[in-house]
Amino acid sequence: LAVKDPTAVERANLLNMAKLSIKGLIESALSFGRTLDSDYPPLQQFFVVMEHCLKHGLKVRKSFLSYNKTIWGPLELVEKLYPEAEEIAASVRDLPGLKTPLGRARAWLRLALMQKKMADYLRCLIIQRDLLSEFYEYHALMMEEEGAVIVGLLVGLNVIDANLCVKGEDLDSQVGVIDFSMYLKSDDDIGGKERNVQIAAILDQKNYVEELNRQLNSTVSSLHARVDSLEKSNTKLIEELAIAKNNIIKLQEENHQLRSENTLILMKTQHHLEATKVDVEAELQTYKHSRQGLDEMYNEARRQLREESQLRQDMENELVVQVSMKHEIELAMKLLEKDIHEKQDTLIGLRQQLDEVKAINMEMYQKLQVSEDAMKEKNEIIGRLEDKTNQINATMKQLEQRLQQAEKAQMEAEAEDEKLKQEYVNKSESLQKEFSQKERQLLQLETDLKIEKEWRQTLEDDLQKEKETVSHLRIETQEIINLKKEFLKLQEKNKQLKRICQDQEAALQELASKLSESKLKIEDIKEANKALQGQVWLKDKEATHCKLCEKEFSLSKRKHHCRNCGEIFCNACSDNELPLPSSPKPVRVCDSCHAILIQRCSSNVP
Repeated sequence: LAVKDPTAVERANLLNMAKLSIKGLIESALSFGRTLDSDYPPLQQFFVVMEHCLKHGLKVRKSFLSYNKTIWGPLELVEKLYPEAEEIAASVRDLPGLKTPLGRARAWLRLALMQKKMADYLRCLIIQRDLLSEFYEYHALMMEEEGAVIVGLLVGLNVIDANLCVKGEDLDSQVGVIDFSMYLKSDDDIGGKERNVQIAAILDQKNYVEELNRQLNSTVSSLHARVDSLEKSNTKLIEELAIAKNNIIKLQEENHQLRSENTLILMKTQHHLEATKVDVEAELQTYKHSRQGLDEMYNEARRQLREESQLRQDMENELVVQVSMKHEIELAMKLLEKDIHEKQDTLIGLRQQLDEVKAINMEMYQKLQVSEDAMKEKNEIIGRLEDKTNQINATMKQLEQRLQQAEKAQMEAEAEDEKLKQEYVNKSESLQKEFSQKERQLLQLETDLKIEKEWRQTLEDDLQKEKETVSHLRIETQEIINLKKEFLKLQEKNKQLKRICQDQEAALQELASKLSESKLKIEDIKEANKALQGQVWLKDKEATHCKLCEKEFSLSKRKHHCRNCGEIFCNACSDNELPLPSSPKPVRVCDSCHAILIQRCSSNVP
């Protein structure tokens, strides 16, 4: 059989106990009356079960005197996560009779139940599992799914109204023991099921009404906020409308000013057009003279372009040579870097060998000290033996053999010491020779490194110079490209000037033809005027009808008088128009004599 996890079994048992206690509390409250006090046994058992659930998997914290294990730490976090819980936490801290953190936690649970927000507070705590991990183990009930189930079951306690007195109650010294006899079934419970169903239906209605009231309060608050925002936006819109009206008035004034300026500009442009015609003729003459100079400049620019293209070709060839040299220098630099790295590795190996030699020297020196200490001890033993020989003359003969043996051992030890000293001297001399040889090698390597650094520096300087030459060549090539662009722009300008000249010549030809035609017409008009001199205009009262269409004159049909023949026409019949160079608009001409018609304002006044 598979062994069950004991923590999972504990969580399941606590969940079942929480279900039984919450169900029993709700059912007994419905039968007893929905307002409960602190002496009610099912309510006391509910707080005990909740305390056990919150203590499950709680981490032990070290204090100065002993180990501390309390649920006040995680409950104190709720005020940071849920701002409405600040009032409960402050009132719990201000209670005078509470001295331990466990008593504060029990008072907090009672106040949360009276507020009907225990489920909301614990839900906020369960969501923040990263904060809970500071207080609970990973297998705790509050860190697993069972904690979320218990929070869901706590929502049902909102149907109960609790009236608990926390101030005078001794919450520090209470013993939390679960009474299982309350949750065993009896015959009375089976008989009162129908009554509980009716009470449950009434309570469901009450819960629905309370929830509806909460939603209505939230909608009313949101509507108030919307009304405030709309009032603010309305005042802003009124201010913006007043600003817009002022802007419209200013724009209208600016429009009138711009129209008046427009009329002035039109008058100025007409005078300017007449002046530009004279300037165009002068520019035509200057253009003919400048055209020859431009052709000469074009030939010279073409010659310079050929020379610069040849220079550019030479520069490109030199650039290719410089690039190949640069690649060779880069390869040489890479080879130098490899040699430097190899020599650095050899230096590191030599330094390690030198450190090993120093360690061997230290070991030999320590051995020499140990042998000297042994010699001192042996000398002391010999002195003691001599004292004993002077004191004990009777036993001298018996101890002579031992003394001879001791002297032999001393001689052997001295011989060994001399051998060790000789070996140490030889080794130290050989090590000094090796050390001097390593130092010479190191000096030689340092000189080689200096030479290689100088060579590398010279190579880098040469490379820098070549880079500068390459940059100069690039600048020169860029200047050649810019000269090409300027030459192309000059060619385009030359073409545009040619087109403008052709257009102006065509316009001058058209103006000359129109001027010749107008001169001929003017001469005809002068001859007709000479022939018709001496004729008198009709009076305004006598001229009531048009001579051609024979219709009455009115505001829409105005009178037009011929200054030569004296005939009067309406504006509909006098449609013949003639362009004149002196006036910007064409003039109306008489049908019979082709003289200029004048609009008549009053009698005998043209």
